[in-house]
Amino acid sequence: MVDEVYDLAIIGGGPAGLTAGMYAARARLNVVMIEKLAPGGQVLVTDWVENYPGFPEGVSGADLIQRMTDQAVHFGLKIQTDEVMSVDISDSIKNINLYEGVVHAKAIIIATGASPKKLGIPGEDMFYGRGISTCATCDAPFFRDKVVAAVGGGDTAVQESIFLTKFAKKVYLVHRRDQLRATGILRERAVRNDRIEILWDSVLTGVSGLSNVEAIDVKNVKTGDITKLSVDGCFIWIGIQPNATFLEDDLKLDEYGFIITDQEMKTSVPGVFAAGDIRSTSLRQIATAVGEGALAAVTAEHYIENMSK
Repeated sequence: MVDEVYDLAIIGGGPAGLTAGMYAARARLNVVMIEKLAPGGQVLVTDWVENYPGFPEGVSGADLIQRMTDQAVHFGLKIQTDEVMSVDISDSIKNINLYEGVVHAKAIIIATGASPKKLGIPGEDMFYGRGISTCATCDAPFFRDKVVAAVGGGDTAVQESIFLTKFAKKVYLVHRRDQLRATGILRERAVRNDRIEILWDSVLTGVSGLSNVEAIDVKNVKTGDITKLSVDGCFIWIGIQPNATFLEDDLKLDEYGFIITDQEMKTSVPGVFAAGDIRSTSLRQIATAVGEGALAAVTAEHYIENMSK
């Protein structure tokens, strides 16, 4: 008995994967989406989304994902819960090796996203989405006229901290060294900004509160002194990492391990596409992930059609 060969397999069930699945199913492709947990990715743990078009009052992350999931399933998307261990993309039929079995497909869209690097401190996981954030563009408006902390010293941390000052009345920027790693102009802007107080030679050691973030513990790495600061939120920018451990050396990646694609979401291997936060891109938002998922599905559809000619 020959195993079923799908037209398209989508790895990852965030906004990019769900949108790709909806487009592919609506195009009447035989498509399966593989997600190791519940669909949604990082959005699922986002308390409130205000910058997604069509929801002027905002929408909870869980509700937005449920709507996307219901819509994709309505058009016929099959969702399979399993973990991808590795892929074999060397032939025209791609093999996705799961924890339980193998999926075969003519084309693959990788939409596994990325995960923010964590500090590994007490309270970090407990308050994620309840005061702890990794996206100022998404969450800064929630902290209007409030006090927040930011952690990091690179371009992203400094640029996002400056953005936070458009809303927060004060930003504590916690950095473990005695100078910022960000580019010169960003360093200058941060130092000149009256709303930013840089805590040099310092690291975050804990986050506390009741239902939301209320305080942080900051340790001076030179003196060992620990200070508790009252804050309403904490933004952590120590980098992100692609969810791509199953890829090994299969595709062309950038220096940080993200998948390189062209403008049509094609990767370095024919029949393999990528969309969303797993891509090497300058902006990672729900809106961009949705657009890339749609484009990846349409490009994959054309690829599959040409296979049969």
